[in-house]
Amino acid sequence: MIAGAWLCLFAPLAGAFAITVMGESITRRTAAWLSTVSVFIAFAGALVTFVELLGKSAEEREQLSTAWTWLSTGTFEIGMTLLVDPLSVTMMLIVSGVGGLIVLYSIGYMDDDPEERRYFAYMSFFVFAMLLLVQAGNFLLLLVGWGLVGLASYLLIGFWHEREEAVAAAKKAFIMNAVGDATMALAFFVLIWQTGTLEFAQAFATSEEVMSSTALNLVALGLLGGAIAKSAQIPLHTWLPDAMEGPTPVSALIHAATMVTAGVYLIVRAHPLFELAPTVQDLAAGLGALTLVVAGLVALVQTDIKRVIAYSTMSQIGYMFVGVGVGAYANGMFHLMTHAFFKALLFMAAGLVIHHLAGEQDIRQMGGLRHVMPKTAIAFLVGSLALVGIPPLSGFFSKDSILASALASGGYGAVLFLAGLLGALLTGIYTFRLFFIVFLGQPSQLVREQAHGHSEGAWTMTLPVTVLTVLAVIGGWLQIPDVWHPFGDWLHEVAAPLVEPSVTQDLLASALAVGLGLLGIGIAWLLFGARSRDVPRVQAARHALEHKLYFDELYDAAFYRPAVWMAGMWRRTIEGPLIGGSIAGVTLGARRAGGALGETQTGYLRSYALAIAGAAAILVVVFLAVQ
Repeated sequence: MIAGAWLCLFAPLAGAFAITVMGESITRRTAAWLSTVSVFIAFAGALVTFVELLGKSAEEREQLSTAWTWLSTGTFEIGMTLLVDPLSVTMMLIVSGVGGLIVLYSIGYMDDDPEERRYFAYMSFFVFAMLLLVQAGNFLLLLVGWGLVGLASYLLIGFWHEREEAVAAAKKAFIMNAVGDATMALAFFVLIWQTGTLEFAQAFATSEEVMSSTALNLVALGLLGGAIAKSAQIPLHTWLPDAMEGPTPVSALIHAATMVTAGVYLIVRAHPLFELAPTVQDLAAGLGALTLVVAGLVALVQTDIKRVIAYSTMSQIGYMFVGVGVGAYANGMFHLMTHAFFKALLFMAAGLVIHHLAGEQDIRQMGGLRHVMPKTAIAFLVGSLALVGIPPLSGFFSKDSILASALASGGYGAVLFLAGLLGALLTGIYTFRLFFIVFLGQPSQLVREQAHGHSEGAWTMTLPVTVLTVLAVIGGWLQIPDVWHPFGDWLHEVAAPLVEPSVTQDLLASALAVGLGLLGIGIAWLLFGARSRDVPRVQAARHALEHKLYFDELYDAAFYRPAVWMAGMWRRTIEGPLIGGSIAGVTLGARRAGGALGETQTGYLRSYALAIAGAAAILVVVFLAVQ
């Protein structure tokens, strides 16, 4: 079991290392398969670990493995330690399994890119970083994985660095995540100060006894800051739509199985600390509810196929935050898993469309693609229905259980429940607006131009899409409320739920969510499927949504412009006259001294002889005077 965990962690790193070291001595195709095989080896290691752990009793499903002591000073000691328990193994399976399918898909998608080697090295490194994050046996190692995931995302989002937009998007993602990294680091300093440890078990066991309520709230707030930055929740969410500048498989990897789910994992992993700071836990749920509604509204007017799906990711992560925020940890993690299936499916099906249309991403240039890409249309339809939460697809079981938990939590939970229902309506509208515009109607001119001589994609692209289509259908059957709940039982010892909805609450939540989802699909059909109708527009609201509710403009006015003004002011008043002026003075003095010295170089031998004789006479006089 432990060997499987270490194999899972280091196989992708070995793949990235091998590709980097061998460089151009291997073909681009060899690099692609090295990366793919390394990630699937990691999945095999995760499967071995899962099977071994499943064979143990619930009380024995937690083991630590320390390779070496990393830091040691006084009583504080941190090891290179992996934690194997149901939560980490669940994430290992999702990250390496879905990640492996995405890397395999990349073989076909990136086939003609001259920088394939670099791309696949980055992809393997990204998977390694995420696995380190979820397998970390202490907070410090988790922070290392957290930072490496940010680095890997920066490299992949800016992969096409010849594009200014890609470079800007990569920097934006890195900076926004760095804010969350800083709050996490500060939280760890407080944790060390109060408990003297960063080990999970010790910190959780002693925090209630030795930490004040203020310290607990500070730690929980710091962890929440990291979570909302990584998972792109309001107010640190603006980087996620711009992350679409990377290749489509990168979008699938970041949005489905890895980076954006890290915040949800962190809250579940550190749930004992959040439960001791209930106000912060409520804040996490509230931010999730706000994000799922705002992202759903903004998605209604997006015209880039990948950006619509990106805002959908923000919205669905919001549901997960609601789940873990009310204490329904298993339900939040269950939605994380099913979301990985259907969201990766949607991104990869969209990638097939983009690949077929020679890179076009504007949905206004599409239409009628079901005629030329029927299999892709079916896959996209399955993913869309799962996203909306239509039974018996996976999203129905996972999202509705979160809504039922919010309803069962009472009081504040009623607000979260209503926000979730509004999100279900919006999801139906924006998801099927996308489907109807892209796949229904008559083929557009661009589609007709690209319709001849093209398959729907290489087998390395269509096979992962097929597998994910099946998973999007059956993935939710691991948890059927009040009937069958092996997923909840699996995670119960790691994170026992704080709230348990009744049968009535489950049925009510499902009925309302499915009904509103179907209503959203109907509205989308009336507005975008029935082409005889014009879409009504409220110009002011549409303008605000097209500008993403002006969050970017607000941050530009609040942070960027003042920073630029201050930097300019310091340059004019300090750097220019003092630092720059002093350097200029030294330069000018050296130049003048050199010029004066140069004038003594006449080139006449008699002048040099006279100078030597004069100097010798002066030295004689000095020595005589001294004696």
